[in-house]
Amino acid sequence: MKTQVVIIGAGPSGLLLGQLLQRAGIENIILERQTPEYVLSRIRAGILESGTVSLLHQAGAGERLAREGLVHEGVEFLFNNQRIPVALSALTGGKTVTVYGQTEVTRDLMACRSRSGATTLYQAGEVTLHDVNSASPSVSCLYRGERVHITCDFIAGCDGFHGISRQAIPAHLRQEYERSYPFGWLGLLADTPPVNHELIYAHHPRGFVLCSQRSATRSRYYLQVPLSEDADAWSDSRFWQELRARLPPELCERLITGPSLEKSIAPLRSFVVEPMQYGRLYLVGDAAHIVPPTGAKGLNQACADVNYLWQILEKYYRQGREDLLSQYSALALRRVWKSERFSWFLTHLLHDFSSHTPFDNRIQEAERDYYLHSRAGQTTIAENYVGLPFEPVE
Repeated sequence: MKTQVVIIGAGPSGLLLGQLLQRAGIENIILERQTPEYVLSRIRAGILESGTVSLLHQAGAGERLAREGLVHEGVEFLFNNQRIPVALSALTGGKTVTVYGQTEVTRDLMACRSRSGATTLYQAGEVTLHDVNSASPSVSCLYRGERVHITCDFIAGCDGFHGISRQAIPAHLRQEYERSYPFGWLGLLADTPPVNHELIYAHHPRGFVLCSQRSATRSRYYLQVPLSEDADAWSDSRFWQELRARLPPELCERLITGPSLEKSIAPLRSFVVEPMQYGRLYLVGDAAHIVPPTGAKGLNQACADVNYLWQILEKYYRQGREDLLSQYSALALRRVWKSERFSWFLTHLLHDFSSHTPFDNRIQEAERDYYLHSRAGQTTIAENYVGLPFEPVE
């Protein structure tokens, strides 16, 4: 087989890249080791930056998003039982975020790809990258019992943190940066109306709380818990009881509980690899970087990577701009590190750290007081939350 771009991974970043390339007339094949059903079963974030929404519309995958997505012009923070609204739209010249689950984004992109007739090989095993540092890379895999070999011009590694793509960059050329946090998020998904129209990020002496949502009838709640906790040890009633203990009375009165659809604990970590390219191999999304979920940047930063890569490839094929091929890593990493910084900042602002000294705690309180009671501080939060602008690809 032969194509122009092989994409490893059929998650939202791989599917979005494939769709944008397809619409630009650039042939591509996606390889995915799991089934479509498995990919759709992953429960992930649901807050889309304005730039991500624009990209999905460019890809032709924004129709249902426009119809069903919940546009949010603000967000709330809660400290010492005081609710502090941050007017995202007013502070950023009209920018907003949209609540729309990652599963739904993936479903829409799958439907677009199916309509386009582009090739996706699901349950592709033993994927191997060949000659990525040459002008003629290729990928091989085991598909339906046969060994398939695909020659291509470029390879996009959209296969996540545990995928094979990052490992194809020689170890002596990779610089990895990592920070793990001493707690996780216990998340519960339920078909219950959200407790509040806007999302609420709350600090409480018992630990951080996020009151989020997936739709007007589906809620997602998170509790900060030690990493030693086991999700199976948390019954629904125990979760709701602990959530009530961390919310003020007026929110508890409005809280509607119900049986959980899913319950799990997510560890918090920060990770970045440099560079994000090697020869004709380009890393996208979680293959190159992980952020704590606090800032809702994981999916959004992956889409930002896609934005740079598809434009570079389009200009290469349409305009012969070979000079742009080497610029991807630098372009992507500038925004990656700003997303990492914001996620790190919010994580430290909102969570309790057992290692904190009394001095650390007072500094944390001063940070909250400044950022949430200052227009400049709120603007900093708002600008990062709705998404920093994409740099032009020139």
